[in-house]
Amino acid sequence: MTSQTNSPPQASYQSALEHGRAIVARINPSLEKALAEKYDGLFPDFAETLVEFAYGRLYARDGLDLKTRQIATVAALTALGGQTGPQLRVNLEHALAAGAKRRELLEVILQMSVYGGMPAAINAMNIAMQLFEEQDAETA
Repeated sequence: MTSQTNSPPQASYQSALEHGRAIVARINPSLEKALAEKYDGLFPDFAETLVEFAYGRLYARDGLDLKTRQIATVAALTALGGQTGPQLRVNLEHALAAGAKRRELLEVILQMSVYGGMPAAINAMNIAMQLFEEQDAETA
């Protein structure tokens, strides 16, 4: 495994928030706005905090490329089971945007049947299948 960065060197950014926003712009440009609309009324600055911490501090670290980090996220959300369905769907989309192939994601989901159980893997496969069908319909 190579030590790849996920975006330009951190020194070119003034803050973790800016670094996080650069990563989000690559995989889901509307994410911060959607999170803000949904949660900031109840939890002020929630969207900004999530982008800064998750993407600007964790996803931005050297050592794993963005595709690998997204695949790991899909694996974890699959193993956690059904309660993570909405987050799994978003991170499947992010993984595809980061360069993962559908086949890779399905293999990861199946592998997680060993760790999270077959019901968790089936639920994740259903989410992936629905996403892929919607994407195919959009491009048809």
